[in-house]
Amino acid sequence: MTAVDGDGVRLKTEADEPGWEVDPDDEWGVAVIATVGRQLKLRREAVGMRAAEFGRAVGYGEDLVYKIEGGKRIPRQEYLDKADEVLDAGGLISAAWEDVKKVRYPKKVRALGEMEAKAVELQLYDPLNVHGLLQTPEYARGLLLMRRPAYTEDEVERFIAARVARKAVFERDPAPELSFVLEEWTLRRPLGGRRALRGQLEHLLEAGQLRNVELQVMPLDREEHAGVDGGIEVLKFEDGSAVGRSPAMANGRPVTEPKQLRILELRYGIIRAQALTPRESTAFIEQLLGET
Repeated sequence: MTAVDGDGVRLKTEADEPGWEVDPDDEWGVAVIATVGRQLKLRREAVGMRAAEFGRAVGYGEDLVYKIEGGKRIPRQEYLDKADEVLDAGGLISAAWEDVKKVRYPKKVRALGEMEAKAVELQLYDPLNVHGLLQTPEYARGLLLMRRPAYTEDEVERFIAARVARKAVFERDPAPELSFVLEEWTLRRPLGGRRALRGQLEHLLEAGQLRNVELQVMPLDREEHAGVDGGIEVLKFEDGSAVGRSPAMANGRPVTEPKQLRILELRYGIIRAQALTPRESTAFIEQLLGET
């Protein structure tokens, strides 16, 4: 149903902003969004504005205003900024975006990002795509648009933003040691178009020049390949602990037991030995870029 104000101006509804619901299993996210919503309601009521009147002022339908204030919807930054202006909050409402933006990503994405932010060494192999930490926004968009059933445009933007946020791992000081093994076919398939692929290859060459990053390519012509059981992630931390994950172990759930970690590290080590060396891989990516 389309919402309009008294002057016939169209107000935003859930149909305009899909994909911003709060995950009920995300306790921290629920608490943050509920607190922000409650503060919005209290400030609106303090100035004597009804929800419908406030909605017209910020360009949102009354139902959506109620859902945001009730902690059922995650407000966008533009909503908070407009609300701050309408309610004359002096920047206090706008400042809530710093908390909101931390919980707008799915819980599992945040958990992964938090682990990556603490790791001192990361060993990463993705047999299906260029690893998320290496993806450009354009390449990520191409991948996300392939998904069926299709994501909404808003969901695509949220996932892209989440992947971009994870790239902070490259900017840490001291920098962690990052090792990636990439499949040749993922560097050839032009998902999202040739231009997106070219930009992705250029980005890989730039990342490979970083002193703490090693990129290796697994060629298609290898007759032996230890990665047939799926991807591998091993994250090591400063205190000597580690966590690993692979679809071939514990149904893809994170594992921390030394025996399971040794198996993952053994597999990863063999995969690296079977792949091209970092120097050979750089030359190979440069060749692909010239062909793209």
